Amino acid sequence: MENRLNIFFYYKRDEDMLVKAAPLFNLAERYGFTIVEDYRKANIIASIGDDGTFLQAIRKTGFRDDCLYAGISTKNNLSMYCDFLLTDESKMIELITANEHLEVRRYPTIEVAVDGQGTFTCLNEFSIRSSIIKTLVVDVFVDQLHLETFRGDGLIVATPTGSTAYNKSVNGSIVDPLLSCMQVSEVASVNTNRYRTLGSSFILGSERTLGLKVISEGNDYPTMGMDNEALSIRHVDKIQIKISNKKIKTLKLKDNSFWDKVKRTFL
Repeated sequence: MENRLNIFFYYKRDEDMLVKAAPLFNLAERYGFTIVEDYRKANIIASIGDDGTFLQAIRKTGFRDDCLYAGISTKNNLSMYCDFLLTDESKMIELITANEHLEVRRYPTIEVAVDGQGTFTCLNEFSIRSSIIKTLVVDVFVDQLHLETFRGDGLIVATPTGSTAYNKSVNGSIVDPLLSCMQVSEVASVNTNRYRTLGSSFILGSERTLGLKVISEGNDYPTMGMDNEALSIRHVDKIQIKISNKKIKTLKLKDNSFWDKVKRTFL
């Protein structure tokens, strides 16, 4: 870690947050770090806030796979992405000095291409939902195979770390981040003698490509979400999703693994 001396802090830039974060800034400088204003010059990018802030930090800094990310919580509890409490100076010192209690985790991301209008990266999930009070109809392809025609409120394509978020709320499975895969889950699917889907989530390996084709039945302007942001593309025809080559590297305490977090959060 001796070469990782430039740190960029991502946080809500208001007076209250500046007061809360001032001791952290002083601590970083005391241990020989340079606080940079340009994230492209940083070796470590630290978000200060909550899980939403962490997701924003990754998106706003371009999903860099050549630096380390760290989540620092301003609340009184740790979360799925925040491994450090802003008020816990001892853990901050561990973060800065990077002693033997720290290690690096690598989280898979997914790559989403929409109608050739651009490629977008997600750490948590991509979702497509009906924007009106009417079911959405989507042909679902695995590689070149037409698997099913989905009719319902929407679909969620989650990464392993995103499996505990929106995906879990629709009875999707929790997936170990050591598996480089994506999970497809249904939101209020219609299953009758006329319409039929799997009725359960399914998991695709890193070599697979998921294809979604929106069927125009007066509902071809769905709402699409990437992590905690809406995608500003209106008309949608075809979407392709696959595991990205980018993996987000995060600083993790050895006694705070993904499954430690699952137990702490849900059990």
